[in-house]
Amino acid sequence: MLKFIDNFLNRITMYRLILYYLLALLGIAIALSFFGLIPLHPLPLIFTSIILVAVCWLTNNFFAAFLQVPTNVESSLITGLILSLIIPPPSFASALFAIVPFLLWTSIWAMLSKYMVNIKNKHIFNPAAFGVALTALTMHQSATWWVGSAPMFIFVLLGALLMIRKVRRFDAAISFIIVSLLTTIVFSLGSGHVISAVYKTIVSTSLIFFAAVMLTEPLTMPPTRRLRIVYAAIVGFLFSPQLQLGSLYFTPELALLTGNIFSYLVSPKGRYVLQLKDKIASGTMIGDFVFATDRPMRFRPGQYMEWTLGLNHPDNRGNRRYFTIASSPTEDNLLLGVKFYPNSSTFKQRLSAMKYGEEIIASQVAGDFVLPRNKEKKLVFIAGGIGITPFRSMVKYLMDTNDQRSIVLFYSSKSADEIVYNDIFSQAKKIGLKTVYTLTDPQVPADWQGYQGYINAEMITKEVPDYLEREFYISGSHTMVSDFKEMLKNLGVAKQNIKTDFFPGLA
Repeated sequence: MLKFIDNFLNRITMYRLILYYLLALLGIAIALSFFGLIPLHPLPLIFTSIILVAVCWLTNNFFAAFLQVPTNVESSLITGLILSLIIPPPSFASALFAIVPFLLWTSIWAMLSKYMVNIKNKHIFNPAAFGVALTALTMHQSATWWVGSAPMFIFVLLGALLMIRKVRRFDAAISFIIVSLLTTIVFSLGSGHVISAVYKTIVSTSLIFFAAVMLTEPLTMPPTRRLRIVYAAIVGFLFSPQLQLGSLYFTPELALLTGNIFSYLVSPKGRYVLQLKDKIASGTMIGDFVFATDRPMRFRPGQYMEWTLGLNHPDNRGNRRYFTIASSPTEDNLLLGVKFYPNSSTFKQRLSAMKYGEEIIASQVAGDFVLPRNKEKKLVFIAGGIGITPFRSMVKYLMDTNDQRSIVLFYSSKSADEIVYNDIFSQAKKIGLKTVYTLTDPQVPADWQGYQGYINAEMITKEVPDYLEREFYISGSHTMVSDFKEMLKNLGVAKQNIKTDFFPGLA
């Protein structure tokens, strides 16, 4: 069952999954309201949802065109749907038009926050949370987060598990939930109703929805696992409705906005407008794209970024992708290595067709798949196909800084024509790198001197006799990474000595 779920998640982008999740929740809520199972009326709910989604979409498109920046249509739809699920519709049809100013003000400011409340083109706050908080402050009307109710709980939970599994942010979600429940327990000790308070918090509040949809938004989360856990704990502590600062009671949106400020302070700043300098066919169906940056960039070898292209008619994969940076921080330009397929997405088609001087937007430097600070630690790199890109970044950085380390790189490709960056790895022998190549295609060149077949346990134990003393880094497809984790565990490699390359929207 888990394999089926993972196959499904690998075929859908994070943004498309959350869009479908929110649409499903809204549809379920409308159906439940028809049967009187939730205290909402269907027609007002449909009316407010249409207004919120339409205004978010129009506002986003207007300002994106006015400022001439690429826009992601899914982003505005997601914000509109979130607002539809947390802002209560009026109880009576006669009150529909009275609520319109509130809906307009909330949705417009939610989208404006991305363009006006930012520093160096990096938006700081979750748009939906900002819009709701500002409306509560200026119009004294607030969200009730009605999606967090007992009749909706099972539907919210099932989708939340899919969302969190897709983005691999169980660490942040668990940190948030545990701290929030502990805070609830502390505030409930005096009443003697601890168990009922915990049950109500889980089932009848927006806790689970908040953890899956609001908390884990990539653009407003810190870049590393440790900081994400701290960020989630801060938001979880402030999430408790009993928490009061003077006359101010914290609401879910205020808790998240406070966490967003922390995230901004500890995260890389801004987004970058990159100009294409060169395109290089580095292997069969593999291209290297060399970009000039508009200002110096700071990142660690092995980290990734979110890349955005302006697309007139994007397919269901959208106009955003997450790619690992293939260049080293020591290089002047930014290098992006991309694998193309016969039926590539519209994003990759547009990327392939880019002309020199054209621009792409890069933002959100993040990732824990980086070299250990302990230079004495012996390493094994395992790469499948285009999963070689983070290792190219790491190895080039070690060469340029003359950092001597004991590293064995296993590099699996389908054919010899798909091997890339061989020049870098050959030169890296001087800093302690040993490269082991293998081809999975049965037909290999007559002069091929490497292995044939997939990387296996026998290959690892033969080439790395001291493998139990090493830390393993695995980069490739989700299936490959999962299979190697299992194989290494069977070989006796400790879990803490296995690092995997993953980022949101990998599929």
